[in-house]
Amino acid sequence: MTDRLTTPLQVTARLRTPVTEHDHIRGPLDAQVTIVEYGDFQCPFCGLAHATLTEVLRQRGDTVRHVYRHFPITNMHPYAERAAEAAEAAGRRGRFWEMHDWLYEHQDQLDPVHLTLGVEQLGLPVDEVEAEIARHAHTDRIRHDFVGAIRSGVDATPTLFINDVRHDGDFTLPTLLTTIDTATP
Repeated sequence: MTDRLTTPLQVTARLRTPVTEHDHIRGPLDAQVTIVEYGDFQCPFCGLAHATLTEVLRQRGDTVRHVYRHFPITNMHPYAERAAEAAEAAGRRGRFWEMHDWLYEHQDQLDPVHLTLGVEQLGLPVDEVEAEIARHAHTDRIRHDFVGAIRSGVDATPTLFINDVRHDGDFTLPTLLTTIDTATP
């Protein structure tokens, strides 16, 4: 018999904000497995997770969908919120995932000058996107994601939820594929 006072209580964090049509979703809407990622575009660990999640979607694209939500840690990553604003501005034009990928593939170039070049490279209207970023037009969306993350127990990036349960394992491809395969009904 174990002593309930000395046995550690294991708590599994669950996603508190359900996925809706307002989320950024990549993959089939009716996928068997949903990965919700809370990320920060300037976080180097998120950059590593991005590469792994790209491969996960390549290998399990028919059964997995990826939902991206913002969790910019601005006290550590001074360009994270600006990058999130740029992604949302691109998303307003139907190009969220293109900007998302560009930001992760150019994490060392998120300062304002390089970010503007990225917007230009994607063929987005630079003046309009810059104006949206300057007036923080997408702050409410980013804040909504951030608050939902806090409610779900997120305190670091990246944090993944696989079918609404926080993934507390590592982010290697074999581990994620095994977790996904286990979560597949």
